[in-house]
Amino acid sequence: MYNLHSHTFLSDGELLPSEVAVRYRAKGYSVIAITDHADYSNIKPSVKSIAEFCRRWPKNSKIKVLPGVELTHLPPEQFKPLAALARKYGAKIIIAHGETPVEPVAPQTNHFALLADIDILAHPGLISDEDTQLAAQRGIFLEITSRHGHNQTNAHVVTQAKRFNAKLILNHDSHACADIISPQELEQVGQASGLGQEEIIKIYRDVKEFLVKKESL
Repeated sequence: MYNLHSHTFLSDGELLPSEVAVRYRAKGYSVIAITDHADYSNIKPSVKSIAEFCRRWPKNSKIKVLPGVELTHLPPEQFKPLAALARKYGAKIIIAHGETPVEPVAPQTNHFALLADIDILAHPGLISDEDTQLAAQRGIFLEITSRHGHNQTNAHVVTQAKRFNAKLILNHDSHACADIISPQELEQVGQASGLGQEEIIKIYRDVKEFLVKKESL
């Protein structure tokens, strides 16, 4: 099982990276990504510190930890250069903070983020037809999230993804212990959003293929 969206106290989370990893392992996950919030003010130290943590994480651990970042509340034109910097500093998983309905995200964030070198568009809100098609064309995952507030538009994202054959991913967007739910509970989030069991299995297969490709880069 995978969760590719989690936060530590390096941004607005409550836990050390090591505790995040241990708690996900205890819940039965095999791969996670640590994706703390970043903009130009902190992208270099944030990504480099998580990349160093991941390099030093035991190779024989039952859970693999990938270095990532969530590019958050950016002026839309900054997604492309900041995604390039994140790759330079060692991020394997790049998330863009999408147009959630519960935060004042800049208009056109979804569109400009999807034109950048990102892997996941998090909580994309009422994503448009055009941007859903763009995600499908570029192979970027659209997130179905268990995060309170952000999850209000999960059903819309599922509907759009089905219409345009865009890839989906199930994520926690965890910030605290209580956010780290079991794989079964995460599946229930997907089911409540309109996904059938076969569709959830396909999501897991798509994510596994993506991770295999990432690890071979």
